[in-house]
Amino acid sequence: MKLDTLPKSKGLKKGKKCLGRGPGSGRGKTCGRGHKGQKARSGGSVRPTFEGGQSPLSRRLPYSRGRGFKNFDFKTDYDIINIEDLEALDSTITEVNRDVLVNAGLTRRNVGLIKLLGNGNLSRALTVRVDAFSSSARAKVEAAGGTILEK
Repeated sequence: MKLDTLPKSKGLKKGKKCLGRGPGSGRGKTCGRGHKGQKARSGGSVRPTFEGGQSPLSRRLPYSRGRGFKNFDFKTDYDIINIEDLEALDSTITEVNRDVLVNAGLTRRNVGLIKLLGNGNLSRALTVRVDAFSSSARAKVEAAGGTILEK
């Protein structure tokens, strides 16, 4: 089956609205714009925030300092790995680092930092090298006989 051989659905293509072609068309003379006024003129439209002359919402709300501050430039982005993810790794692995996690498909190489969280249980000793970790993750790794090394 090819796209150009598919049957055309009824009503698929809608014709362009024919404006200003006499009174018999139903859209002659004013072409559906009504009589006079700003919206009847070419280029006549109001900005999205215009409220008909009423004081706009952005000016009615009280001013508060710091509204323009965005923390995007200073935010630390972590790729999250859980203890249960480490448990699911191959049993021959004894040291976990970025390369092991990338090969397992748990993280991407170009992501900045990796953080280990304590969701799940660990049944074997692992040496884990990550950028950050939670206290519960550290406790679970050390309880299983492993160590956590911070980069």
